[in-house]
Formats: sequence, C-alpha cells, structure tokens
Amino acid sequence: MSGVGLVVALVMALLGGLACAVHPLNRRGLQRKQWLADRIDALLPQTQCGLCGYSGCRPYAEAVAGGLADINRCPPGGDHTITLLAELLGTVPKTLDPALAPVVNARLAHIDEAACIGCLKCVRACPVDAILGAAGQMHTVIPQFCTGCGLCVAPCPVDCIDLRPPVAAPGKPVWPKPGPAYGRAA
Repeated sequence: MSGVGLVVALVMALLGGLACAVHPLNRRGLQRKQWLADRIDALLPQTQCGLCGYSGCRPYAEAVAGGLADINRCPPGGDHTITLLAELLGTVPKTLDPALAPVVNARLAHIDEAACIGCLKCVRACPVDAILGAAGQMHTVIPQFCTGCGLCVAPCPVDCIDLRPPVAAPGKPVWPKPGPAYGRAA
C-alpha cells in the first residue's frame, strides 16, 4: 500500500470510529451504563474504603456496570449488598470473593487513648465518621459505625490505632460490621 493509500485508510478508519461514537444507539448504551452505575452506587455502603480494589464506591459501581468487576467485592456491604446487586442485575447472588477473606474477619479500629495526641488525622481519614474527638484531645472509635476498613491506621503519626476483633459488652451482641441500615438502598 502506498503512503497516500495508507493515509486515506487511516482517515476512513478515524471517521468510522467517530461515526460509531456519536451514533444514537451507542449514546443510549452509554446512558444505560451510566444509569446502571447510578443504581449500583446507590446500593453500595459509601464507605469509600477501597477494599474492593477500586478507589471508592463510584468507581467500583462503574466497573460492575461495565462488566469489569464482579458483584462480590464489597466487604463492608457484605451478603446484603451482594444480594441487592444480584437482584438489580438479574444474576444469582454469590458469596464474598475468597480473596477478600482476611478483610471479612470482624475487626474494628481501636485507639490507644493514652498515646493519642489528638491530631485529627484519623478523623479526617475515616469515611464513615466512626472516630470521635477534637483537636488536641483524645479520640475514640464508635464501634457501631466502624466498618474495619483500616483507612485511619496509616495517617496516625504515633501509631496508636490498630484493628482488633470486636469485644461485646456483657449482655449485648457484637455488631462486627454494618448491615443494610448503612447502605443507601431504597
């Protein structure tokens, strides 16, 4: 093929791709995917923890809507969220991805209050506002809200935060991770 023929073929290929991109049927497909991502995102717990392998709930929702991620990668949402996603997508519910098994073991953030300097870095890092405290004051974790994502551990400059199994108060059940009440499902 001559140089001119190659240029003509390249221009035709580009024009063909452009015609596909603006074709009304293709736009409807993109709108459907966006609508689906919106619905999936509404079912996720919005912890933005990144445990699924994506930077937050919205990118994970877009990946699921695009067929790039499976519905069983949200540890904070657990089986309830997986069931809701399966119903929305018309698929069979699955168990949580086995690769996420270490994450699933119930764990909550725990702050060594004697070592806490009150820097607020953990408060800012917590996506579900499960840490209570003021500048220069000791901080504490509200266990009912903690998802165990661990995002508060790294920012702590004095390493006074770790993840531990939850401890039940006498006569009260342990609520190791949030259930359906924490999602935004309608």
